[in-house]
Amino acid sequence: MGIDTVLWSKLVTGMTLGFHAIFATLGVGIPLMISLAEFIGIRKKDLHYILMAKRWSRGFVISVAVGVVTGTAISLQLSLVWPNFMKLAGNVIALPLFMEVFAFFFEAIFLGIYLYTWERFKNPMMHWLLTIPVVIGAGMSAVFITTVNGFMNQPGGFTFEGGQFTAVDPVQAMLSTATFSKVFHVLSSAYLTGAALLAGVAAFAILRKGVSAYHKKALKLMMAVVLLFSLVNTLAGDVSAKFLAEHQPEKLAAAEWHFETESGADLILLGWLNAEHEIIGALHLPKFLSFLAFGDFNAEVTGLNEFPIDEQPSLVVHYFFDLMATIGFLFLGISFLYFLFVFWKKRNELNKWILRMIALGAPLAFLGVELGWFYAELGRQPWIIRGYMRVEEAATTSPSVRILFFFFLLLYIVLGTVSVLVLRRMFYNNPAEVEMETWTQRASDKSTLKGEHT
Repeated sequence: MGIDTVLWSKLVTGMTLGFHAIFATLGVGIPLMISLAEFIGIRKKDLHYILMAKRWSRGFVISVAVGVVTGTAISLQLSLVWPNFMKLAGNVIALPLFMEVFAFFFEAIFLGIYLYTWERFKNPMMHWLLTIPVVIGAGMSAVFITTVNGFMNQPGGFTFEGGQFTAVDPVQAMLSTATFSKVFHVLSSAYLTGAALLAGVAAFAILRKGVSAYHKKALKLMMAVVLLFSLVNTLAGDVSAKFLAEHQPEKLAAAEWHFETESGADLILLGWLNAEHEIIGALHLPKFLSFLAFGDFNAEVTGLNEFPIDEQPSLVVHYFFDLMATIGFLFLGISFLYFLFVFWKKRNELNKWILRMIALGAPLAFLGVELGWFYAELGRQPWIIRGYMRVEEAATTSPSVRILFFFFLLLYIVLGTVSVLVLRRMFYNNPAEVEMETWTQRASDKSTLKGEHT
């Protein structure tokens, strides 16, 4: 029996995208947290926040290094696994791919300068200013690569003649109708995830070693960012839902198991389908799908049955959508509860249950990102370029794709293991409290020597 090259191509891409998404998300989200911490430290003259920026930037370098390798693997698998896609769309997506690389090098240059100029400026704000291009470069990398995904969902900026894209306007292709909602959601979720990770680390440290000034301040700062971007991410989800309702109704209908076109459509949460596609055990929110899609409880929402069976997305995306949305609202609830306890003096925001929820939020944030990307990709299928090329038309026919899968699997096992070991050695063997004490002592010694010299 022959190898199903389409299936193996999907597995390769799913694995490479899934692994890269972890480090790409960190690459976008963490620079903003570093910038915030250093800015607050300078303004408050609080060395704890400065130390946060220093420690987080060291860890960030590891994610950047691994992200370079996983990003290169993404480019490699695109050419090897989806040759027909690259042949058709290569002249359209070349500009955003080039701009993404440019944005990365822009970020990397200023990151290098930032790392090697600690305590080199008389005015510490000059050093903080170096974080601005790092944050911008990281964000623009996400913007440019997301425009490629936007093009695949809403292709435009070309003329289709003889099975080829001609008269290509790459800028128009980048600015497709899908771009704004996708970029908004990607950036907000990256900043939320970066903050959730650092908050989770601080919460875990407090649970394991007790309360320290450093981790308490880190937790409060990051939970403030989590609360902010939980709200922003909720808005981004609303914008995305309204975009789907107008431009990709089959994707929204599959996510909500909405089969028949109707006004005042219910929002379906949880549940499962029987053999006859009847929804069992679900929670129905009356008319909420119509409101989510159009801001009107009585609006008509297109059902999945309006589309040919061979153009309908997999119904499994319902679970991805539900879990992703649940995780998003969970962060909103946890961060609200944390600050409720901060201002409610009779309660302790550092009690074990809240800390455990915050610590658990770190892996959940990454799960939410993964679920979001799998929903985005599977929800577009059977199309790789919506309306122009199906997945099976784009995939390689080479049986070597199976070998490629195991090659990438081995690569990611090695990268993941090395990353964990390096980060553990970098932080676990060098606690913040010890580093703070050493740093304070060194600063004191410098002041003493300076006084003696004077």
